[in-house]
Amino acid sequence: MTLPSKVRIVEVGPRDGLQNESVRLDTAVKLELIDRLGAAGLKSIEAGAMVSAKWVPQMADSAQVLARLQRRPGVSYPVLVPNLKGLEAALAAGAAEVAVFGAASEAFSRKNINCSIDESLERFRPVIETARQAKVQVRGYVSCALGCPYQGEVLPAAVAEVARTLFELGCYEVSLCDTTGVGTPRKTRLMIEAVARHVPLKKLAGHFHDTYGMAVANIYAALEMGVAVIDASVAGLGGCPYAAGASGNVATEDAVYLLQGLGLDTGIDLDSLVQTGAWISAQLGRQPSSKAARALLARSAQPG
Repeated sequence: MTLPSKVRIVEVGPRDGLQNESVRLDTAVKLELIDRLGAAGLKSIEAGAMVSAKWVPQMADSAQVLARLQRRPGVSYPVLVPNLKGLEAALAAGAAEVAVFGAASEAFSRKNINCSIDESLERFRPVIETARQAKVQVRGYVSCALGCPYQGEVLPAAVAEVARTLFELGCYEVSLCDTTGVGTPRKTRLMIEAVARHVPLKKLAGHFHDTYGMAVANIYAALEMGVAVIDASVAGLGGCPYAAGASGNVATEDAVYLLQGLGLDTGIDLDSLVQTGAWISAQLGRQPSSKAARALLARSAQPG
């Protein structure tokens, strides 16, 4: 299959990445991170999550971040909202796009939000309706699209059903998430093939974790299937909460390096992105997880 000529990257570092980092950053640092990402060419940057500070303390200042950020023309700043209360907070802070999460695993849904998949989707119905009435776009995520930490295998048909429901409820785009990073290219293709029977390929995105080092390979498999939107996290921010010490989100730098190597247009300045990843990693007291970033930083540090 012909690869898409242009790929949009959804930067999830300031939300999905930082919420899984142990170090809590000041609001000013988060604002600078988002601004640097926008300057590097990212056009969709998750700014935070309107969730309970008790459960996700790293996101406690998301309303402040959203209200204070300097918006760049043509850049969207979605925030995660788990319910109507979260949506109301997002709207009050000036959100123009929000995101909701469903799970393709019954065990995951019950373990994390204490309800069935069907019940969770019904909870999202008024959230999506209210957001759309307010002229706010809604993006959907499907967790455990390639495996679950509690039940193991997740059938492609189960992923397709949740994705179909989110799309029919009004999500303009549905991101298929390999939450635990257990996916392989073959499983990725089979899953996308099943989902594409119910949701147009141009409305799908891939969200891959790198727990087993398969994220870049899975991105390529998704591109071959016709998916043209990829989620990624600068410097690979965020570990995997279901596998101690494992990598979390695929690093944006690695995704961009792959895409540029394939001759695909991303509109992103890789050098600027690498510097941003190095900067935020220093704020967190860690090294970038991106292999591409480490190689490029080492090369630039060589004399001559």
